[in-house]
Amino acid sequence: MCDFINIIRRDLLLALHQGMDWVMVVMFFIIAVVLFPFGVGPEPNILARIAAGIIWVAALLASMLSLERLFQTDYEDGSLELLVLSPMALEWIVLAKVIAHWLTTGLPLILAAPLLAVLLNMNTDGFLMLIAALALGTPSLSLIGAVGAALVLGSRRGGVLLSLLILPLFIPVLIFGVGAVDAVIGGFEARAHMLILGGLMLGSLALCPWAAAAAVRQAVE
Repeated sequence: MCDFINIIRRDLLLALHQGMDWVMVVMFFIIAVVLFPFGVGPEPNILARIAAGIIWVAALLASMLSLERLFQTDYEDGSLELLVLSPMALEWIVLAKVIAHWLTTGLPLILAAPLLAVLLNMNTDGFLMLIAALALGTPSLSLIGAVGAALVLGSRRGGVLLSLLILPLFIPVLIFGVGAVDAVIGGFEARAHMLILGGLMLGSLALCPWAAAAAVRQAVE
């Protein structure tokens, strides 16, 4: 358990020392959301109707920015080989790195989302649900993205391949995340959407670390 926590701490320290990676993710998220009013017009009713979709799409795209480097930096400097050879199960190592990735990307996005919801004139009834849906959905994005990041290790055009691999898998999370917020704003029950988001997260938690570990092991060998 100590080794697991140490890997999370190591990745968090590296992210803080590099600095710009997680800042770039948050800035992209903010800029992407701010650009939408310029594209669709400043009409408050229109923005309020599509606010949940805008925030979720921007969060999805922002979370992809740092996924390529989830394993790539360790792969290039040889650290990944040492991690693979360590006595700790590779699946737990992958999970630790995913948790660190979510703490440096998903969590800042969740914290910034309510401020952007105000900018888009979202109904205040949807604020708590937006935070809850992002809290359930963004870990799934990190877990699924880890599989894609592991599969493109060593590829010369990893960013393009990564997008092609994982974007279709992100769609269910996007659909039910937006649906949960829209349901609450419309006065309907969002329990079904949240249960599906929770199921997607649990399914990703059960399958993705093992799939990513297998891909990492193959890339290192």
